[in-house]
Amino acid sequence: MIPFQFNVDIIDELEKTLPSHDLLVPSFVIKELEGIKRASRGSDKIAASIALKIAKSPPIKTVKMSLMKGEKVDDALLRISKILCTNDRELRARARKKGIPVLYLRQKRYIAIDGYIK
Repeated sequence: MIPFQFNVDIIDELEKTLPSHDLLVPSFVIKELEGIKRASRGSDKIAASIALKIAKSPPIKTVKMSLMKGEKVDDALLRISKILCTNDRELRARARKKGIPVLYLRQKRYIAIDGYIK
């Protein structure tokens, strides 16, 4: 939901930061965004709508994946990610404890990397 909130071309920034990597979104994240869009009003609803449009457009690819029984979205992301892009502080901290590099928006302008990307 960063592009709406901070007026940043997140795709361009990610492509610059990760030029040799594919940009993938698990299908369970798409479902979570759809739920946020349905349940929200105002700017959260608009941000979720924009995030869905971006997540469903090239160069981003949706990968069909399911949550395990009783698993939360954040737990699944930590289970499957080799590199994670999020601004969620708690998720970032959990990823770093597991040794997963994290990309996040810094100073509302550019992508920063926490960890080492191979």
